[in-house]
Amino acid sequence: MYNKRNWISAGADLPRFVVHEHEATHLHWDFRLEMDGVLKSWAVPKGPPQEAGIKRLAIEVEDHDLNYIDFEGEITEGYGKGKVTIWDSGTCKLLECTQNAVSFVLQGKLLKGNYRLILTKYSRKGEKQWLLIKTAEKGTAQKR
Repeated sequence: MYNKRNWISAGADLPRFVVHEHEATHLHWDFRLEMDGVLKSWAVPKGPPQEAGIKRLAIEVEDHDLNYIDFEGEITEGYGKGKVTIWDSGTCKLLECTQNAVSFVLQGKLLKGNYRLILTKYSRKGEKQWLLIKTAEKGTAQKR
């Protein structure tokens, strides 16, 4: 799934990311990275971290079509019903990619800097649980 050579942008200089604020049954944020010709997606219940050292649960969900990167509006039926707005967007640069971890740099309006997604041992059948972590820049202190 996570192959560095497949971290390809569809016509942009760098792959893109978007964070949708999703007012569904429970407010959460959908974190999406442009990868393998789709938007790889994670639901982040408490929102993406903006400070180094903060870890947030990120539950992997189904891939979304690249056209969804600009979506804002109301989902009127089915699972996920509710209002969707773009909370942040920008570009991303891959640093490392394995089956269990993805490291990247985000350049958005709110999210800037180094981030890491790490697959947890708590993943269950059919549900992959990751940690989304903002990592410290080299030469700066990180919260514990």
